[in-house]
Amino acid sequence: MTPAQQILIRESWAQVAPIANTAATIFYDRLFELDPSLRSMFSRTDMASQRRNLMQTLGVVVASIDRLEKIVPAVEALGRRHAGYGVEAAHFDTVGQALLETLAIGLGDAFTREVREAWATAYGILAGVMQSAAAEIAA
Repeated sequence: MTPAQQILIRESWAQVAPIANTAATIFYDRLFELDPSLRSMFSRTDMASQRRNLMQTLGVVVASIDRLEKIVPAVEALGRRHAGYGVEAAHFDTVGQALLETLAIGLGDAFTREVREAWATAYGILAGVMQSAAAEIAA
């Protein structure tokens, strides 16, 4: 991830943060549209709390974007927890797509090709860390 991509993530996040609840609602709506089977994983979840958790987690990622190695242990723990919820490797692609589509909706014209690539890169790095940690549980 380049310093320029880190800047793009911070700048775009600054535009999303004020509409955090709306963005989180869009994210989960898109997630469940892309894969309706995922809805059952949230059947006992307080979605208002879940939306807050998502946006807080993304906020931590953005704040740490220039030093992701510092949050790797927390991201690994998140991956292990998600394995316990039944999250499978293929779900990470769906989540990534829902995230990018949410950002596209929330940012509008500000969601340039460069911003998309920056977020896709960051998501790919973190999803890889989570998947590796989750795979340790399965092994």
